[in-house]
Formats: sequence, C-alpha cells, structure tokens
Amino acid sequence: MPKSISWKVVAGAVMIVLAAAFYILHYMIFRDLHHIFLYLITDIGFVFIEVLLITLVIHQLFSEWEKTSQLKKLNMVIEVFFSEFGKHLLVYLSNHDKNLKNVQDLMIDKNNTCSMDFKCAFDAVKSYKSDIDMNKIDLQKLAKFLTEKRPFLIGMLQNPNLLEHETFTETIMAIFHITEELAARNLSKMSSEDLDHTKVDIERAYNKLTHQWLLYMQHTEKHFPYFFLFAMKTNPFDEKDSWLEKWYEQSK
Repeated sequence: MPKSISWKVVAGAVMIVLAAAFYILHYMIFRDLHHIFLYLITDIGFVFIEVLLITLVIHQLFSEWEKTSQLKKLNMVIEVFFSEFGKHLLVYLSNHDKNLKNVQDLMIDKNNTCSMDFKCAFDAVKSYKSDIDMNKIDLQKLAKFLTEKRPFLIGMLQNPNLLEHETFTETIMAIFHITEELAARNLSKMSSEDLDHTKVDIERAYNKLTHQWLLYMQHTEKHFPYFFLFAMKTNPFDEKDSWLEKWYEQSK
C-alpha cells in the first residue's frame, strides 16, 4: 500500500463498501428499493442536523467549559505572579504616580464593601494617563529589583498556557523591556532624553500591569470572594493600608 494513502482514506473507503454491501443485502432479502431509498434520504437529511448539533451546540459548550477551566488555572498562576512580584512593583510605582488620585477611588474599597465597580474602573484606566515622578524613582534599586526577579519572570513565560493569555504576556514583555533598558544604561549618568525615554517605558509597563491587576481582581471577586477580601486589604493602590508597609519597603 502506498505510504501517501492516509489511513483515514482507507477507513472511509471501507465504510462506504460496508454500507453498500448491507444495502445490497437488504435488497436481496426484501426486494424493496422504495424502503431503501426512503430511509437513505432520511438518514442523509439527518446528517446535517447532527452536524449542527455537534459542531455548533455541543462543541461550543465543551469549548466554553474548557476555556473556563483553563482560565481558572491561569489565574492561579497569575496570583503567584502578583504575590511574588506584581504587587511589589505596583506599590512602588503607584506611590510615585502623580496622577493616581484621578483614579484611586475606583481602584480601592474605601467604603469597606468588599466590592469594586469594575466597569467604571476599566473605563477610567483605559483613558488614564499616568505620570511617574522620575525624580523620586531610584533607578538603581528598581533595576536591582527587576534583575533579581528576572528568573521568576522567565519561568512564567515557560508556561505554554500563559502565552495564550494575551494581556498577561504583553505585561510580562513590557516589564522585560524595562529590565533590559535599565541594565543597558549607565544609571548614574542619565541624560534628560534617556530619562524621558525610560519614563515612557516604565509608564507603559505600569499601565499594563494595572490593567492586568484589574482583570485578576474581577476574576477573583467572581470565583473566590473570600480571597478577594484579602486582596482588597492588600490593595497596591491604597497607600494608607498598613498591610503594604512590608511590601513597599521591600520594593523601594
């Protein structure tokens, strides 16, 4: 048998031959072509309904279930990311964001209701223009912090499932870009042009990280309300929260 012939082609040919053999056997026994063609046409007509049910209904249900299951697993990994790295960076950058007051009320649970208006928060962040005060950013300490966490970020990218999470991947790549930029520069002798360029890079990563944090909080509130309570008490945008003192000191 030629290797170019697929087993699927062979299997299909066998099925057709078997079907024809049984129709011939049916005719030889009952001599009733009308009955054979009646059920043949009926069965062919039902094939289209079967395809509709399987591809558009059942397959869609399984796809949604698989997507939901995968998203839950991905958010477990994203939780590790924020616990080990993301919150530290958000705390440090948000404390030096001169425009944070414009959106801060939407990012924290100031009334202790254990909830957030995510629609308003997403709308605000989408049009928000952060303004990182580069005079207060210690670039050498920031570079040291990012470099130390580089193996952790690389480990994150080695997870093939995370590569399908577009917003998270973009966030990681934006942070990697800052890490490489700071490592390649003489941070003690930065020109004003270099500082402006670095400011743009930092704000890009900060904005993406903020958006990713909101996505994570939205998922947590819906699926893990008990953990959302803890997340609100360790909110990286609430500078008055004593829970953050330790993280802030570590990321300074």
